Amino acid sequence: MAFLGFSSASYTFRVIIFLSLFFFLCNGFSYPDSSLFYTHHHRHNLAKHNYKDALTKSILFFEGQRSGKLPPNQRMTWRRDSGLSDGSALHVDLVGGYYDAGDNIKFGFPMAFTTTMLSWSVIEFGGLMKSELGNAKVAIRWATDYLLKATSRPDTIYVQVGDANKDHSCWERPEDMDTQRSVFKVDKNTPGSDVAAETAAALAAAAIVFRKSDPSYSKILLRRAIRVFAFADRYRGTYSAGLKPDVCPFYCSFSGYQDELLWGAAWLQKATRSLKYLNYIKVNGQILGAAEYDNTFGWDNKHAGARILLSKTFLVQKMKTLSEYKGHADNFICSVIPGAPFYISQYTPGSYIFTPHFSLIYIFAPPLKKITDIYDENMQYVTSTSFLLLTYAKYLTSARTVVHCGGSVYTPGRLRSIAKKQVDYLLGDNPLRMSYMVGYGPKFPRRIHHRGSSLPCVASHPAKIQCHQGFSIMHSQSPNPNFLVGAVVGGPDKHDRFPDVRSDYEQSEPATYINAPLVGALAYFAHSFGQL
Repeated sequence: MAFLGFSSASYTFRVIIFLSLFFFLCNGFSYPDSSLFYTHHHRHNLAKHNYKDALTKSILFFEGQRSGKLPPNQRMTWRRDSGLSDGSALHVDLVGGYYDAGDNIKFGFPMAFTTTMLSWSVIEFGGLMKSELGNAKVAIRWATDYLLKATSRPDTIYVQVGDANKDHSCWERPEDMDTQRSVFKVDKNTPGSDVAAETAAALAAAAIVFRKSDPSYSKILLRRAIRVFAFADRYRGTYSAGLKPDVCPFYCSFSGYQDELLWGAAWLQKATRSLKYLNYIKVNGQILGAAEYDNTFGWDNKHAGARILLSKTFLVQKMKTLSEYKGHADNFICSVIPGAPFYISQYTPGSYIFTPHFSLIYIFAPPLKKITDIYDENMQYVTSTSFLLLTYAKYLTSARTVVHCGGSVYTPGRLRSIAKKQVDYLLGDNPLRMSYMVGYGPKFPRRIHHRGSSLPCVASHPAKIQCHQGFSIMHSQSPNPNFLVGAVVGGPDKHDRFPDVRSDYEQSEPATYINAPLVGALAYFAHSFGQL
């Protein structure tokens, strides 16, 4: 998520002239000859799309978002080390982790959600990923290693590295960033139940992922998740209440912290199988909003995800004490099925789920100063909803049951078809016939709102690009010289329009939490069509 600052200095015209040279030096080949970036759609077992290729690229994207010391096997080779002194302002090691989107800030709230969703993707569909499973686990571990650092001190979580306001007034590569790397935390005096419970969810979900392949690491993650959730529950409050000038309007907790407490408890119950968390959910579920009727699922509001996750305990594990979550999950699913009773989701003329999140934000936080300064990439709701549809369909199939929407019944197959339509739209089945994933298909966004991708890489331009120098390129029409392969952008508007303008951060910016649930969806479809 990025908010533009002001450009004051111009960069040399020579950089723009030689963007094609920069592309070659950064990526090692000339466009579009490499199969890594260009995908010929071919039919494989009646599949219109190469879901396996899209899966590979959706995971590769995370390497382009890495902060810290990059490993020797780094595949996104135009990136270099960055943020190597992160945390030093408070004498703590916070090197590593991911930049959330097209900026150079490490926001802990969306990073934790990204980690939870990557882990859930592997938990549900990792068995189908084959050769990509290892890469998915590496992507998860890059995040969890950082989250362990951020939670190393009891009753304290370091939730952000970097001054977002200052960062957004610059357009520079992460390798060059010289804005203040301020560190922000939540603790007993400045609570943050939302970010803490999401962090606990991420650690618990990842503990499940590594349970068999790395038992000792899994135990470390789970022990930390238990401790962090206890902190979240004991010291209640939204993190943006105490850190508002620093985390807002970027990642304010508009939905409160109740959804994260329910979500975190659900993941700890799944990871520990302890009656402690089961009882917590039974006692607190309604208070924490289990039955609230909201139909969005993303980095801020976790209610829908918690309902789907908890429905499994009844549907698959036959735990009757949580039988109500089947109804809660059905209510969410009914809200997104076109024509169903209680259907409230909006679709574009091209059948793309469109969530007008401005209005939701206004409802949750009416004193906003400038409503247009707040936005969410719509594509995150497309990928997260698609994932929930496929996951719930899996649970329903296992339980041999269906979705009940009033007097109507919908099968798991119907849920899968809706999810497939959304994923196919993302990959190119849309009015513009373009993929919204960089590097997939012959037509995709070329001017994504991403600092590192848009500026010449270090290999081609070793000299530092100063804070304001990059704005001339940001405002130019030149294609990005470095392909952030697998990046999925915010997407088209409610009329299926996409201008491919770099300054349009709402539509042209990628984000880790867009890709994370897509990984699971692509794994499912790649397997379903015999590509894995």
